[in-house]
Amino acid sequence: MRFGPKHLAPLVILTFAGFATSREPAPPAAPDPAKVEFFEKKVRPILTGHCNQCHSADTKPAGGLRVDDRNGLLTGGNTGAAVVPGDPAKSLLITRVTQKNEKRRMPIEGKHLTEEQVATLTKWIKDGAAWPALRVPTSLGKAKPEYEKLKKEHWAWQPLTKPTTPAVNDAAWARDDVDRFLLAKLEAKGLKPVGDADKLTLLRRVTFDLTGLPPTQAEIEAFLKDNSPKAFEKVVDRLLASSAFGERWGRHWLDVARYGESTGPSRNIPYPHAWKYRDYVIDAVNADVPFDRFIKEQIAGDLLPAANNDERDRQLTATGLLALGVKDVNQRFKVRFVMDNVDEQIDAVTRSVIGLTVSCARCHDHKFDPISQVDYYALAGIFTSTDNAAGVRNQMGGAGLAYYVPANLVKLSGELPPADPEKVKKLTAQVAEAKKAWDGIRGTPEGLKIAANGQPTQRPFRLKYEGLQAELNSLTDPAARGHAVHGARDAQVIADTEVRLRGEAEKLGPTVPRGFLSTFEVPGAPKVNPKQSGRLELAQWLTSPKNPLTPRVAVNRVWQHLFGSGIVNTVDNFGVTGDTPTHPELLDHLANRFIADDWSVKKLVRQLVLTRAYQLGSEATEAHRTTDPANRLVWRHAPRRLSAEEVRDATLAAAGTLDAKRPEGSSAKALRMVEMRDNGPEAKTINEQADAARYRSVYLPLLRGVTPHALEAFDPVDQTLVSGTRDTTTVPGQSLFLLNSTFVRKQAISFAERVLKSKDATDDDRVKAAYQLALGRNPTDKEIDRAKAFVGEYESVYRANPPKAVVSPKKPKPTEGSKQEEPPLDPDQIDQTGEVVTEESVQPKDAKTAAWMALTQALFASAEFRYVR
Repeated sequence: MRFGPKHLAPLVILTFAGFATSREPAPPAAPDPAKVEFFEKKVRPILTGHCNQCHSADTKPAGGLRVDDRNGLLTGGNTGAAVVPGDPAKSLLITRVTQKNEKRRMPIEGKHLTEEQVATLTKWIKDGAAWPALRVPTSLGKAKPEYEKLKKEHWAWQPLTKPTTPAVNDAAWARDDVDRFLLAKLEAKGLKPVGDADKLTLLRRVTFDLTGLPPTQAEIEAFLKDNSPKAFEKVVDRLLASSAFGERWGRHWLDVARYGESTGPSRNIPYPHAWKYRDYVIDAVNADVPFDRFIKEQIAGDLLPAANNDERDRQLTATGLLALGVKDVNQRFKVRFVMDNVDEQIDAVTRSVIGLTVSCARCHDHKFDPISQVDYYALAGIFTSTDNAAGVRNQMGGAGLAYYVPANLVKLSGELPPADPEKVKKLTAQVAEAKKAWDGIRGTPEGLKIAANGQPTQRPFRLKYEGLQAELNSLTDPAARGHAVHGARDAQVIADTEVRLRGEAEKLGPTVPRGFLSTFEVPGAPKVNPKQSGRLELAQWLTSPKNPLTPRVAVNRVWQHLFGSGIVNTVDNFGVTGDTPTHPELLDHLANRFIADDWSVKKLVRQLVLTRAYQLGSEATEAHRTTDPANRLVWRHAPRRLSAEEVRDATLAAAGTLDAKRPEGSSAKALRMVEMRDNGPEAKTINEQADAARYRSVYLPLLRGVTPHALEAFDPVDQTLVSGTRDTTTVPGQSLFLLNSTFVRKQAISFAERVLKSKDATDDDRVKAAYQLALGRNPTDKEIDRAKAFVGEYESVYRANPPKAVVSPKKPKPTEGSKQEEPPLDPDQIDQTGEVVTEESVQPKDAKTAAWMALTQALFASAEFRYVR
């Protein structure tokens, strides 16, 4: 629902006269003091004494209605507006307190209103339903001198410059203008770059950076044999053309897009169609969709023209960016649910694309950046005019499909074959009959009576109704048949929205025209189409070549993924509290080049990895460390630890068990949009499927709160917020994972069997094969001797002391009539102790395999395996 000006009485409708820099609101119209006094003396005591206990922020909004807030009365609850100012006959408040049916007359509990009290409410509504005016801060919308100063001075908000490439002393060293910008800074500090990386190191580095996978033995041999001047260039072009590039770099964007397959915290509802957005991102990156187009599709794909249904469906899927965020579906108030989701969308869009923390201005003007509360609500109006079509709704408590709204998903093009009409007719009747039975017994003394199995007598009625409803949905609901996506579309009501005073959703201040930030200028920016939400114009504003932030933020993200840290180290924050660029001229040089190359990410990546700077070695001298310990001047290539996905994928690749094909969908697509426990049976099934999967990690199910076991130890992305940078920790749990986890031990066995497969190979050959597969290099003679000694000793000890067989305990089957473990009726009382966890025993088939398994597992645990130089 849109909460707009039409719901408000004149005393709180305040509109900004223009869209000027100051955006100063008009003074509020003063309410009639006599009418306000009548409300306070006569009306408020009635509402407080008879209604608030069931219809207020401090208790519960029964029927979705609040009476402690004027806008709550005007917007009403589930059945419509409670108060229509000036018209008591159309006001449900009067209707419900004068009901002839005693069971339906309000209040349900306590004494009914007297005729005098009803007359008081009637008079109050007839006279316009006066309410004390909200106090609007006098500073709201007024220009701040400190803001104007920041707008002129902070580097990020200035137009792109066209810097001149600097002259350098060692002109022969540079291969590209990028090198010259870097070398000029180094020479100014009296530093020289270290030497170039060797071919093997360089190949491993670029293969992981571009694909997230290690190079194969054939690729290593081919590169080492190729001594042509363009040998490395050919490798880069091959990697850019591989589907693995989109899987690696698509994952980078999914981090920024806070991708997840469920709503998250309070009631975790799956997003069964989220995988379509994931595949959209990967395909777009592989197709090198221009970055400006990529952003437009995700913000306004539904508003862009499409040549055919396939293109239209692709663009609809792209809007998943706006829908797949965290949602508190357990929020009791719809207006708060709506505004919280709007805030989450604003944060996701602005931090991902322009690197600003705009959501800080929800409650007050931004404390550091020149982003006013008025600016925030200019953007908010765009999103309140947009349906967040994630398929869920808010409800305080609920079970089954209570949070699922099929109509609140984006239907794809075309029509599905109709379901069997006879079957639909039969099921519809059965559902109606089951619902009638459930409604008749729910909450009654008979229904709440405990049956022999320990469950309430009413429970089978509810389960039957929900089961039949789900069966009917599987036939009639296009979403249940996979013909929908989580996305966005323009709302039925398109309107500007009001400032929320102190950020409180119900406290409506002046109305703000929809628009964009006034923090920086974007010459030629389009004006919002009054007939649409404004998302299309927002997307155009964000991706304008004259927007100074979008290209800077984009190239900075690419730089970070290739060089370890961004030119601006705070990749998600280009504001005052963010870092300053180490090489501002280089940043603008790259931004201009990016735009000139049609916003091509592949071209930018190619240019950067072909620079001399990218191909430097990783060694460090004392002089370098003393002058620039963080390597901010790029005098070497900083080693990095593999990401969680790379560790898993590299482990599978070495073991020879990696399935490079894309799986169809996600394990989560089979889930209904019903609350799942993070440690319940649904999560257990998802985890088991993830544990058994051998496809690439980017395709693992990623429900919030249910991280795949194989990713947990190595800092997987936080799915709550825009995450341009992941944490990289070194903690004991990682060593324990590499030592004990079922995943690593299984892959170590497969790796050992792979090494032992050739019967004619010597132990020297096997050690070499293990090192080549795990580390991409040949072992030294010392490493070969040490490995053979280790394997021989391990095999002897294992033969002498074979491990005892481990028998996993089996859960006893329930006997007839025993209490069944079923979810309780009240979802707030769900047992959160979780499922019984039994560790799977992983044992090699014989002593020889056990010895080589120990060696391969040691290679997996080595720092050299986990780090790329």
